[in-house]
Formats: sequence, C-alpha cells, structure tokens
Amino acid sequence: MDEQVKDKRLYNSRVINIWVEFLKDNYPNVQIDKVLEYANIQDHELADQGHWLTQQQVDSFYDKVLEVTQNPNISREAGRYFAKPGPIGHLWQYMYCQIGPAAVYSIVSKAAGYFAVSSSYTFNKINSNKVEIISKPKEGVNEKKYQCENRTGIFEAIALGYTHKLPTIEHPECIFNGGEACRYIISWSKTYQELLSRILLILFLTFSAILGFFYFYNADLASTLLPIFITIFLSIFIVKSYIENRELRNSQNNLRETSDKLIEQVNINYNNLLLTNEVGQAVSGQFSIDDVLDSVVQIAENRLDYDRGFILLANHDKTRLLLRSGYGYSTDLLSQFPQDGFRLNHPGSRGIFVISFKEQNPFLINDIDDIRHDLSPRSLELAKKTGTKAFICCPIVNSNESLGIIAVDNVESKRPLMQSDLSLMMGIASVIGISIRNAELLESRTRQFNSIIEVMAASIDARDFLTAGHSEKVTKYSVGICNELGFSSAYTEMIRIAALLHDYGKIGVPDAILKKSGSLSTEEYRMIQTHSQKTRNILEKINFEGIFSQIPEIAGSHHEKLDGSGYPQGLRSEEIPLGARIIAAADIFEAITSKRHYRDPMPVDKAMVLLQQEVENNRLDGNIVRALKSYYAKHHGLRNEPGAS
Repeated sequence: MDEQVKDKRLYNSRVINIWVEFLKDNYPNVQIDKVLEYANIQDHELADQGHWLTQQQVDSFYDKVLEVTQNPNISREAGRYFAKPGPIGHLWQYMYCQIGPAAVYSIVSKAAGYFAVSSSYTFNKINSNKVEIISKPKEGVNEKKYQCENRTGIFEAIALGYTHKLPTIEHPECIFNGGEACRYIISWSKTYQELLSRILLILFLTFSAILGFFYFYNADLASTLLPIFITIFLSIFIVKSYIENRELRNSQNNLRETSDKLIEQVNINYNNLLLTNEVGQAVSGQFSIDDVLDSVVQIAENRLDYDRGFILLANHDKTRLLLRSGYGYSTDLLSQFPQDGFRLNHPGSRGIFVISFKEQNPFLINDIDDIRHDLSPRSLELAKKTGTKAFICCPIVNSNESLGIIAVDNVESKRPLMQSDLSLMMGIASVIGISIRNAELLESRTRQFNSIIEVMAASIDARDFLTAGHSEKVTKYSVGICNELGFSSAYTEMIRIAALLHDYGKIGVPDAILKKSGSLSTEEYRMIQTHSQKTRNILEKINFEGIFSQIPEIAGSHHEKLDGSGYPQGLRSEEIPLGARIIAAADIFEAITSKRHYRDPMPVDKAMVLLQQEVENNRLDGNIVRALKSYYAKHHGLRNEPGAS
C-alpha cells in the first residue's frame, strides 16, 4: 500500500465504536483495551465522533478481533449490529428517522461519507422494496474482504430495523472476485404499514363490490352489512394509523435527539475556530516571544476550559525544554518543575514532553495510570507532585521544526478530555509555532539593526578617545528619563535609537576642529553646529517606519533651546520635539560631567545645578531635568565625583 494512502484517515471512529459495542454485548470476554492497543486506537478517539482512523488501524483492529473470537463471520455479524440505533450515533439515527427502508437506502451514498471516505456509493431504486447499491473503492484505497462482508451486514441491518426480517441480498459483482466494484441488489418484505395499506385497499374494493351487488338485489341485507364492513375497515385503519403514528413519534424523537447532538457538535467546532482565531489575532500583534507566550497564556486562562496550562520551549541548542510561561499553578507547584528543564539530549529519556517534542506527536491522556509504565521516574514524580491525572500535550512545530510543547490539564473539573480538545490545542499550538518563529525572525532582525546602529554611533565616538562612549551614555540617560516619565516601550525604543545617532553628523566635521584643545573660532564653531542638520540629512536617507520615522527630526533637533537660541532652526518651546528635549538634557549632562580637550569634568552635583539654571533660563524642559535627576539618584546616587556616570 502506498505510504501516503496508508496513513490517510478514511474511517470515522463511530464505525469502530459500533464494533466495540457489538463485542461488549456478544463477546464480553474479549479484552477491548488489548484489541484497541493492538490497533493503535486510543479510548478518547472512540469517544469523539469527529475523529478518523486509517486503513491500517481498522485492518489491525479486525485482525485482532478475528484472532480472539475465532469467528469467520464476525464482520457480517457486526454489520447487522447496526440495526440497533442506540450505539450508532446521530447521523445514522437521522437515517432511521426516514419512513421505510427504501428511503434509508436512497441516502446511503450520501450518508456513507460521514462514516467512511474510502469508497463512493451509487444508489438505484428498482421498485418499492428492491434497490441496487454499488460501492467502488477510491483510487489507492486497498479495502479488505471483511469490509465487503461488513457492508452486507449493514445492508441487512437497515431492512431488519423495519421489517424484523433479514432481506435478500444478491451480490453479482465483487471486487474480491475480479469485479471493478461491489454491487448489491437488496430486496425485503413489505412493512406492516404497507401490508395494512394493501389490505385496506383490497377490503375497500371488495366491500364496495359486495355492497353494490346487494344494493340492487337485496337492499335490506346491504343495509345490514354496511355497518359491519365500516367497522372492520375503520378497525384496520385505526390499527394502521396507530402504527404509523408510533413510528412517526419515534422518528421525531430520534430526529430531535439527532438535531441536538448535531447542534452541539457544530457549536463545539465553531467555538474552537473562534478560540483559535482569537489566539491568532492576539499574538499577531506581538513582536517578542515573551509577549507571544503571555498573550496565549492570558487567553488560555480566560477562555479555555482547562484548569491549568504551561508552555515549554527548547533552548537555543535544543538540549533542554525550559518552562517559559503558565497559568493555574501556585508558586509551590511551579517550583516542582525541574529548574534546569527537561533534557532533550538524553538517549534514554521517556518523558512524555520529550517524546511529544521529538516525535511531533500530540498526546491525550485521561488516566495517567494507563501510561505509568511508559513514563520515566522523573515524569511520574512530577505528575504526583502537581496532582496531574489527565492532560493534553501538543508539540509546537513550525516548518517541521519542533520549538516546544504546550500542555493543559484539569484538576477541579473532572470532565473527560475529548478528541475535540486535542484538535483545539493542536490548532492553537500551530498558531503559537508561527508566531514564535515570526518573533524570532523579528528579534534577529532587530538585533542586526541595533548592532548596525551601535556601530554607527561608536564610529563617531571612536574618532576621539575622550568622546568614546558619549553616545552610549547619552542613550542610557535618555532611556532613563523615558522610564521615569512612563513612556511606552515603543516610544522609549525610538528615543534610544535617536540618542545613539544624535551626533552622527559629526562624520562631516574635520578632526582638527573636533579634537581642538583650545577655543574655537567663529567659523569653526559654525562648522561644529552643522553636525545637527547633517545628522538629520543622513538619517532621513534611512527608511524608518512608523513611530521610528521621527528619529531624523529628533536627532537633528537636540541642540534646540526652549527660548529659541538653539540650532540649527532656532525652534522655540513646543516646536521642539519632545524626544529632542529629552536628548538635549541627557547630552548636556553627559558632556559637562566628562573630560574634554579644553576642560576637566564637572562634579555631578554642580552639573545638576547647572541643568536647573538652564531650566530657569528657559533653555531646558523642567519636567525632563527632574526626571533625569530622579533616574540618576535611583541608579547612581548624587555623588560629588568628577566624571561620575
């Protein structure tokens, strides 16, 4: 069998679920769990009517059943078990709501797709109690003979459910006898309603003829027989109506139950899609891995029906799974997780998280005792300490690369976990994988961008050993001011970059002027002043976007003064960008507290006094200077040390 077809999911779990119910009723000594284990079918897969199984799984299931029952007719008998609507499920119950076997057979070709997608079905009605059904396997599907026998049993079950007699099934063509398809010609006895209708018709015609005859030859006898004939006719009609009404009520009840179950399943699927979409929207706006994980955990805690959850991510060299985020766990319980994570490079590791990560397979466990022998002692100890009984574990994968795992469990609520829960978590894990990879790429590009910016800033500072580190210190003070004023992280990051590059225009100023130890001439001072406009002109050639588009203007305006005495444009007050006012205060403070060719550094306390004088003279922003003082006091203390920074 082609590997791709071999792994394709073709059969709904309800098919095997009926087999299980059949075995429980007729072969109670069969150990169902062993049969399912042999077929690699989990209990939760049977409990969820939305799960599908492969050809290999159903073949293995049948092989094991045949082995333990030693009954060569077991497949056909299991098919007949379909006559019991209880274990069949709501789609098959819907079919039983149709009045008469022919109506059920007529929709087999459509309803079959809800149970198996391995074959296509064609229906032909021959007469009121005889139909033809053709089953043709789809390309690449390798059905087995037992499936043909099982279909025969199912077709028998349909008529049996109405007539209580097995129908006659002719099988003139079979794929296992060289045919291209399996053709079944099915005929069955009339139902009670059909027989009573025919009897009523015959009685009506007979009584009408008899009464008509006596009406002309013996009117008195006709008058005597008429009430008797009417009584007999009405009695049969009442019996027929009673049977029809009873069947109709049963059909209505089944249809109501079916509709409720279908609506419930639709609601589950719809809610799962909404939740997955909500997670996707929440994480799409996050630019760091920590923000992505925080968003997922917040939604999981508020919207998902699980008491606890956590996310483990692999470290850079994929040697360990580390706890990155979670909810529902107390501090004491979180301390039970290994501080050094779960080892991925240990050849004998049997931890469920490690296996899920390496094999990229999800796990749904409703009773951890069922897998006790498959777990490592460390995993068992962790489960015991955290009180884990049932859980779902899904790998976080992107582009076939495992990134981590997400796990959820219930402690307070005892509802069993279903395949629909697993499907939901797999959908969320997929979204997390994409978002983490996007965040990694963005963080990588951000690191590259920052390294370029830092190199640009350092290249200017490096022209003079006395100014080395100037841009870095101005940046530190500027970021500190932003934090003191409570600005957003995005705005602070923009100021950080602007501060790093605020002097980049000095690349166009000769060294003889920059490093001059004596006083500058008027012309030389004008040359120095051009660096602000040059900074702006150079940075405007960089494609800054969003909030970062303000960088050229801010960096180029850090020498403006509130009273209009600054340069290059002589802006006043609010005309000066807020970011430029921040960098201006940081720049002056760093410059006067550091050594230059023409002077020694000023003590910090005197520098703060000078800044305050600049505020009083309407040159610097008072709020910004106060924020600088607050930041410096918190992180450095106001010491009377020259050059302290």
